Parts: sequence; C-alpha cells; structure tokens
Amino acid sequence: MIRKRPLRPDRLRRPPSQFSWIDHRLVRDRHIQNVPPDGLALYLFLLTVADAEGLSYYSDARCAALLSMDPDRLATARCSLLRADLIAYEPPLYQVLSLVPPGPGAASSRPPEDRRDGRGGEAASIAEILSRFGGGGA
Repeated sequence: MIRKRPLRPDRLRRPPSQFSWIDHRLVRDRHIQNVPPDGLALYLFLLTVADAEGLSYYSDARCAALLSMDPDRLATARCSLLRADLIAYEPPLYQVLSLVPPGPGAASSRPPEDRRDGRGGEAASIAEILSRFGGGGA
C-alpha cells in the first residue's frame, strides 16, 4: 500500500483568494510562461485529481493513458513542471506545489500591458474604473 505524504510540506497548496483552485497567479506572475502544452495538460490533470494537500499517486501508465500521451511525452511534460517549480515528484507520488511569489523586481520587469491595472499600480475597483470614464460608480 502506498503511504501518501507531502513531499514538500513547506509548499502545501491552499485555495487562492479568488474563486477556483486554479490560481490566477499562474498567468499573472508568469509561472506557466515556459511550460509547453503537454506540461499544462499534466498540470491541469494533477490539479484535478489531487487531494487537499496537492497529492496524487496516479501511475505513469494511467496518467499517459488519460492524457493520450506516450511515456516519453509524459516524462517531458513532468520535467517541464519540475523545472517551473510547480510540482514535486517522487515515483509514484506527485505534489502540486503552492506558488512561490515572484522575486524582487519581477512586477516592474513586466510590460505595462501585463500589469494588473495597465499602469503598474494595484488593481482598481469597478467604481474607480467607471469614474475614470465619467460613468460614476458606487
């Protein structure tokens, strides 16, 4: 019998403050920028099947079959997620990791159109956005 245990207890994932388990920071902080499509497919699969601690222990054969990948593609996908620091893996156990905040200066290195409010500041409320365009607000 396989004993499930967090591979990285310091990186247990928690539900993000927004609605879903899929954290917006994956895109906003560019965690998935260099992850190829097969890696993203594996990541979504692992997010879907993981328990509350981010753990799952699907075999390589089962993952490959469910994702319609051959074993080499699955191994390459897994390596891309390990390099991106999105998962930990010790056969047969996977752990989806919490997201690490971007390093210092990461936000300022993003192009302006990629920042949260388009100007490099904090996110604006709907009322603030509407008031900029003379639409009033709350």
